[in-house]
Amino acid sequence: MQFFPIVSPGARMATFELYRRSTIGMCLTETLDEMVQNGTLSPELAIQVLVQFDKSMTEALETHVKSKVSIKGHLHTYRFCDNVWTFMLQDALFKTEDCQENVGSVKIVACDSKLLTQ
Repeated sequence: MQFFPIVSPGARMATFELYRRSTIGMCLTETLDEMVQNGTLSPELAIQVLVQFDKSMTEALETHVKSKVSIKGHLHTYRFCDNVWTFMLQDALFKTEDCQENVGSVKIVACDSKLLTQ
């Protein structure tokens, strides 16, 4: 089973807004907000940029990322609501073929890839 981020409700096509909460997504949102505030960019164009960001992130992760990662850690909390899984891990160990990294705490949010075709 593959997992992908939350599908935006009410969208004509499946769009993924979860990446907006990543570091790059938050920086983009802040920059767009500043540009709208100072009149450099219209709010409509800013929304179009965010929608394109959502699509581009999804496509890039589907086509360019081929690595597999194993994760071990202490499962602190988990939830399943509206077909979305949320896992809170503590003392997590991420392993790839090349390296491993310890992370104090991590939040993983995922939904079933079957939702992409709806």
